Amino acid sequence: MPDPIRASACQRGLHGTTEFDRWWHSPGQWVEPANQRRGGESGVRLLRQRDPMRPPLYCKRQTGHIYRSLLHPFGCPTILREQQAYRALSCLGIMTPKIVYCAARQQHGRWQALLVTEALQGFVSLEQWYIGHNGATPGEAVLRQLAVTLARLHQARWQHGCCYPKHIFISTHSGEARRVEIALLDLEKSRRRWRIESASRHDLRQLERHRGEMPKSDLLFFHEIYRRAREDLTGI
Repeated sequence: MPDPIRASACQRGLHGTTEFDRWWHSPGQWVEPANQRRGGESGVRLLRQRDPMRPPLYCKRQTGHIYRSLLHPFGCPTILREQQAYRALSCLGIMTPKIVYCAARQQHGRWQALLVTEALQGFVSLEQWYIGHNGATPGEAVLRQLAVTLARLHQARWQHGCCYPKHIFISTHSGEARRVEIALLDLEKSRRRWRIESASRHDLRQLERHRGEMPKSDLLFFHEIYRRAREDLTGI
């Protein structure tokens, strides 16, 4: 995976084109049109690969879209924070989309940043599940795996920051042993918290507030499994 800052000093190819430029100008369909946020623009395009057997790519493209912190008082692209979160969650054994390319550069005094990830094949968002199945539960196995995943995230003091059903993706594999996978997306607001409870409280409140078609009974079951998972992880 490339160093996120190296794009500011990319090796130029013929005619002065950099790898960053090629990704920046790649044609694709806007699935999230560029909108004004955080003092800049941010949007996502769907890129089709030449080989139809390979998964499509999502290209998040941002201009002047920054966050500020004690380490970055003058601002840093949110995409770089998202890349850091993707790497951290991977170390925790939590699934996220595969990063194909991530880089940032300053152009005429403004930050430009790119994050290119592979589409999750065979996954559907929790939001889409409930909408497409008229509120039917995705099953205890899915809710149980989601609870364990978020408990592991919070126990490491990581906060998703945008814990909505549309950013939680699920995949179920039928067979002799039904296997459930959970993947977390859109981590540009993710960050470490000093206290585990702060990360937990923030994300669980968001999930409840934005649960949409998710029945109250499913939410209560999730909370119970989440509590037990937290206890198991702390050895209580």
